[in-house]
Amino acid sequence: METVLENKPVVDQQEKKPVKKVLVICARGTLEDVYAALIMANGALMEGMEAKMFFTFFGLDAITKVKSDHLHTATVGNPAFMRNLPTMIGGLPGFEALASTMMKKEMDKLDIPEVSEFLEIIDASGGEIYACKLAADMFHLNKEDLIDEVKDIITVGDMYALAEGEGSQIIFV
Repeated sequence: METVLENKPVVDQQEKKPVKKVLVICARGTLEDVYAALIMANGALMEGMEAKMFFTFFGLDAITKVKSDHLHTATVGNPAFMRNLPTMIGGLPGFEALASTMMKKEMDKLDIPEVSEFLEIIDASGGEIYACKLAADMFHLNKEDLIDEVKDIITVGDMYALAEGEGSQIIFV
């Protein structure tokens, strides 16, 4: 906002407050969404910030023992996926598996770790990983179904408490 005093513009200066903590909420279980959440949390840790992750609904697939390293790329309903192909091709049998394999090969070229390894890295770097109680109950999951790095299954209220404090940001993926 600009005001003029004696014909001189004065710009309101707000004190910059650094981001100290991020809470990354992952609600989707596609390969690209889970990696977006993992990369943001890991990036925060690398920058010296606190990072906490909260997995809810289909995002729980990323932290479920039997599913974490078997996520797929969304080929149907994803307008950015192969823009020149009709949507119906994405629904052909085997196409999603092919697209997921191609995506994983490209990620391997960049030395991006598998989901389970990435979660181990985040945990070892001081990040915290949580599961949503409502979604876990809805999908009949308990702590034993989840990877060892999951600190706890918590409520949404508990999740908001994780974000308390000045310099906190909530990122929803």
